[in-house]
Amino acid sequence: MNVQKQILVKLSLLILISATTFSCDNQTKKEESDDEGFVPVFDGKTLDGWQGDSTYWRVEDGSLVGEITPSTILKRNTFVIWQEGSPENFELKLEYRISERGNSGINYRSEEVEGVPFALRGYQFDLDGTNRYTGQNYEERGRTTLAYRGQIVVLNELEDSLLNQPLSAFIENNVWTKSEVTGSLGSTDELNVNIKSGDWNMCHLVVNGNRMKHYVNGVLMSDVTDHDSKNRKLNGLIGVQVHVGPPMKVEFRNIRLKIL
Repeated sequence: MNVQKQILVKLSLLILISATTFSCDNQTKKEESDDEGFVPVFDGKTLDGWQGDSTYWRVEDGSLVGEITPSTILKRNTFVIWQEGSPENFELKLEYRISERGNSGINYRSEEVEGVPFALRGYQFDLDGTNRYTGQNYEERGRTTLAYRGQIVVLNELEDSLLNQPLSAFIENNVWTKSEVTGSLGSTDELNVNIKSGDWNMCHLVVNGNRMKHYVNGVLMSDVTDHDSKNRKLNGLIGVQVHVGPPMKVEFRNIRLKIL
């Protein structure tokens, strides 16, 4: 190989190495920037900034733990509620781990139920140990199921003639009937393979305007746009739940919030 060709080969290798390094650096920056603007809202050591029934909630090994035992069976769902704001547009990230028979959820844009301690009414990122419901959008003490896992849904405005009717008039089989499925994110079974049973999973909520997106481990599980101005909420409390049912345990850690 003559000198000119050797120089060209070396230049080509340098360009290739530089491009690869630039690409890797950019990817690293992108991954780092994914957490830009997020602020911890749980210190991993205490319940400072949170309120709930200490019968069911504690801090252990850096996690916020909700547990029902055979001697503390619940008669109604109970929450531990973040006390330091009522966010409107935000992103929330956290990791969770739940026992096989567990049932839980992450409530947001919610309000406390008058006369019922540590109860919330509002949107919920549903979680359960068998992953039957995980990722769907459920409205606690409200319109019930808004979107199953895998659904893109629009909640329609109620006609004027229906505004005075109770919510129960539009609920059938625990599903809000004034909704329209406009697309698919995949079947519930296809999406289920992205959720780890008995291990830590990452939840990511993107709540902006009247649109709510639920992700598990980076995969979009449900997508709801709420045009129902009578029943929707555009801001409110955040809390996590233990659900009525058999003994169970749910753990949350690395709870971070970004205001949009």
